[in-house]
Amino acid sequence: MDHRNLQVLDHPLIRHKLTLLRNKNTTHKDFRQLAEELAGLMTYEVSRNMRTKSCPIETPLEPYDGQELENEVTIVPVLRAGLVMAQGMLDMIPHAKVGHIGLFRDENTLLPVQYYCKLPESIGESDVFVVDPMLATGGSASKAIALVKERHPRSISFCCLIAAPEGIEVLQREHPDVKIVTLEIDRRLNENGYILPGLGDAGDRIYGTK
Repeated sequence: MDHRNLQVLDHPLIRHKLTLLRNKNTTHKDFRQLAEELAGLMTYEVSRNMRTKSCPIETPLEPYDGQELENEVTIVPVLRAGLVMAQGMLDMIPHAKVGHIGLFRDENTLLPVQYYCKLPESIGESDVFVVDPMLATGGSASKAIALVKERHPRSISFCCLIAAPEGIEVLQREHPDVKIVTLEIDRRLNENGYILPGLGDAGDRIYGTK
């Protein structure tokens, strides 16, 4: 596994919230809130190297030369589970634009099937975060990244809560220029393409559909 473009975030709060997220007894309401909070914590790290520019303002007492983000940011959730991560990131960067990519996994072939793609016209000027809670086989993530690359953005990072080694290998092979940011790397995929130990189907657990 190539670690040069792979970042695993480690923090006591992340480990604590990720344990609650994995617990099968966590309600869909709490699961959704935890996923948003984890995405917010992740945003703090993935935005660390963003450029800022001077922003002169007036405090109640005197002029002050502040700083504001120079980079345009676009968050692209992979529907449907990625929506909850997008919200957590928007809480931290509310001026970010949002695109949407709709993919589902064919349960027989495990290959991604596209049904929707809507991206901001200005995405070519953006640092883009493609977000999906789980990086399993890597098929959906790779397809989503390929769709974003057609618009030639300034940079692309793929952000997930949990990753499998198999998915990381696929992204590093097909998109070696894209940074992968995750909170934890799990053991492997099972015969159905689910991450072990994982947390189950993220979309179903977010929306209470199973």
